[in-house]
Amino acid sequence: MSLEPHPPLRLSPLMDLVFSQQPNTIFDVMSGLARQLGAINLGQGFPDSDGPEDIRAEAARALMENSNQYPPMTGLPELRAAIAEHYGRFQGLNLDAMTETFVTSGATEALAAAIMGLVAPGDEVILIQPLYDAYLPLVLKAGGIPKFVRQVPPEWRITRDALETACSPNTKFLVFNNPQNPTGRNFSYDELKVVVDFCVAHDLIAISDEVWEHVTFDGGAFTSLLAMPGMRERCVKIGSAGKMFSLTGWKIGLVCAAAPLMNAALKAHQFLTFTTPPNLQRAVAYGLSKDAGYFSALRDGLQHGRDRLGAGLKSIGFAVLPSEGAYFLGVDLEGSSISMADKDFCLTLVQEFGVASIPFSAFYAADPVSSVVRFCFAKSDATLDQALEKLAKAKAILR
Repeated sequence: MSLEPHPPLRLSPLMDLVFSQQPNTIFDVMSGLARQLGAINLGQGFPDSDGPEDIRAEAARALMENSNQYPPMTGLPELRAAIAEHYGRFQGLNLDAMTETFVTSGATEALAAAIMGLVAPGDEVILIQPLYDAYLPLVLKAGGIPKFVRQVPPEWRITRDALETACSPNTKFLVFNNPQNPTGRNFSYDELKVVVDFCVAHDLIAISDEVWEHVTFDGGAFTSLLAMPGMRERCVKIGSAGKMFSLTGWKIGLVCAAAPLMNAALKAHQFLTFTTPPNLQRAVAYGLSKDAGYFSALRDGLQHGRDRLGAGLKSIGFAVLPSEGAYFLGVDLEGSSISMADKDFCLTLVQEFGVASIPFSAFYAADPVSSVVRFCFAKSDATLDQALEKLAKAKAILR
């Protein structure tokens, strides 16, 4: 008996567009170069620390003492109860733990579940640029039609006029990110009201990526879109335990939504990861019970990193853009008297000077801003100081 080779696999045009021909993400590329070249990685957003010892100890205890078999698809009841209690305490949300929360394997999986479960082919979805790179391929894979709203530095404002321009009778969804990666915006209540009024006027559902909700600076308050008047029944809120507890590798996403929206997202979640490691869920439930002092200290520590890196960059001649939240500072190359495009600058910086960064143009699907680069400041003082020494050499040479 002879074995004949299989015919070549034929992919649909949509599949080609969405996944098989997608390049590796810029985060994977720059982190790979950082590892290969031994560079300091200020590109990908992860802290130097290993996260709180007591939360890690709880994960270890649960691994050895509790069940390691499949937990419920929606998440352990104790974690879902902790999610509802946590958001009630910190954001004034009144959630039913069993019908309005569920757990995913990371916030990106939560985004996938929400988009795949809710967006129907032909639905228009407003995406605000710059944007997290997962949004667009997920919308396309769901058959959605992206409509872009473009932000520009240094204010990175979202206006009602821009939203209205992107909207049509076929527009059904808006994907929103606050605090925003990569700009560092923590949108004010008045700015959020612009978004809310627009969603209500056009009967849109908002998928609100709020993974940086506990990482805000200078005393700036965070307001969840889900907590805004008119949004309780039309918003899917997504949080990240990895960002809350500096445990980015754990990949625990927290989803809150009214039951009809949650149930639609669950239909997709069951065919994505289905469930999430139970010991990590138990440890996150423990972490969510921490008092306000923990989260205040988290913000203070990250603000220290922001201020240290920002002051150092300014002292060597870089034009630093404001950061009100998340892990990132933007640097305006044109304002720094550097005429290079952001991608060229980032490649030169990692290859010749040993510091990895991210070009802002990677966060645009169309008409990119190409004169801003992103640095992650969620690092130790020693790491930031070493990077600044290398950046000073780069600034003296690059024009």
